Amino acid sequence: MTEFLRRNWNRHSKLGKKRKKKQTWRKPRGRDNKMREQRKGYPAIVKVGYKQNEKQRKTIEDKIPVIIKNIKELEAVGKNKTIIVGKIGKKKRIGIAEKAKEKGIKIFNMNTEKFLKEIEKTKKKIQKIVEDKQEQKKEKKASKSQENIKQSEDKNESEKEKTTG
Repeated sequence: MTEFLRRNWNRHSKLGKKRKKKQTWRKPRGRDNKMREQRKGYPAIVKVGYKQNEKQRKTIEDKIPVIIKNIKELEAVGKNKTIIVGKIGKKKRIGIAEKAKEKGIKIFNMNTEKFLKEIEKTKKKIQKIVEDKQEQKKEKKASKSQENIKQSEDKNESEKEKTTG
């Protein structure tokens, strides 16, 4: 299948150089544009005749795509279907990724192993931060209690001096 990209996509990063998301089709409209004139040696333009076969249309890797938004929908997916995770939050995304990894199902728009590793890393970082804060609180309490003991000893000594003096 021919890949249609806009004119000069490989010259500027804003048009798609090293940026796949920006590599989109735009019809050339310039007066002297060689692509518009369909000259030899220039990229092809979108026109009638480039349509895919009916069997290949609306499929990904010869499988029907299914958008999933919760774990129940993941369990109901058949063999001849590709899974695409819809617009959902991180909590549900984690649950779906774990379930898919258990079942051995591949998700098209997510690398489950990489995603789960990143989440484990962030959980470890958060735990470490929480533990550090708890240690700091304990140290503050210990230092305050030591200060209080010193102050009370100083008061006791000053009272003894007053009573003896």
